[in-house]
This record gives sequence, structure tokens and C-alpha cells, in this order.
Amino acid sequence: MKTNAKIRKEPLNQDERKVLQALQKNSKDSIHSIVKLCGFSRQKVQRILTRLEEDQVIWGYTAITDEKKQGLLKYVLLIKRSMEKIDKETAEKIAFLQHDEEYGKQGITIESSYLIHGEYDWMIFFTTQNLRDAKKFSTMLIENYPNIIAKVNLMQILYSPKTHHIRCPAPELLLDFL
Repeated sequence: MKTNAKIRKEPLNQDERKVLQALQKNSKDSIHSIVKLCGFSRQKVQRILTRLEEDQVIWGYTAITDEKKQGLLKYVLLIKRSMEKIDKETAEKIAFLQHDEEYGKQGITIESSYLIHGEYDWMIFFTTQNLRDAKKFSTMLIENYPNIIAKVNLMQILYSPKTHHIRCPAPELLLDFL
């Protein structure tokens, strides 16, 4: 399983960073809004966006939602890997997210997943309806990858003042926790 990802060798230039920052503030903005904010021509902004997408600097667009208003809870699962060697088939299952559909059937939506350096090796942000389902998910991971996971740590996210460069529209909710 190989990808056709183009590897970008050079860092972003100043104009690309400017367009990217405008897009990160609100990806729903029209090209016209980005043109005005950046002070570039429509063609230049479109050319920059196309290049950033081709180079996979931009590899998706999403809406930021309020989980609680959807009846969901948000969790982070930290995973510590065992010292067991991972065979190629299992490594590909992990890399190509082959169990995502199975988790979705269990009411789990994986929002983000990161390979990290530190005490833990992997971090998964996900939503589900309740703690019981979150615990089932951590058990499913251990079952799907036997002998690979040494330890998991499940934590519920109570409030996020900023997500994906966007401030929470209800900062007063944090006052309940302080």
C-alpha cells in the first residue's frame, strides 16, 4: 500500500503562510474574503491554494462542532506501546486506519490521531455518547492490536478554549470549571 503523496521540500513562503493563516481562521470564508484579507489577487490566492493542496500542506477541510450539543462526550486516549516488534500487516492496519469503520459502528468517531514522543507513543482524540463506550473503545484497541499496547490512559475533555485555531464561542463555560 503506497501513497502518491508529493513530498514538499521547501518551507512555506510568506505569501503561502498568509493565505494559510487566513484559511485556518475560517475555512468557510470565500476566496473573495481571503483575497481582501491578504491583499492578493483572486488568481494568486487560487494558485497558492491549489499548490498547497497538491503539496498536501492542506489535506482536508472540516467544521468545528460542539460535541455536547450533539449529545457526545470528547475523550483523549494515550497509548504506550510495548517493546514487541510490529509485523508489516499490523503496521499497515494502523497506518491505513483499517479499523475505523468498526469503531464507527460502535459509536466512536476518531477526530484526530497522533504519533507522539514522550511517556506515551500515540494519542487519539475521539467522541462517543458515554464513558462506557469510551472504555469499550480502549478495550477494542487492545484486542485489535494484541501484545502491541502496554498501557492506555483514558481522559475526558471537559472544555476546550481553542480548537484548530478557533476560539470557543462560549468562553463563559470555562468559569464552571475554575
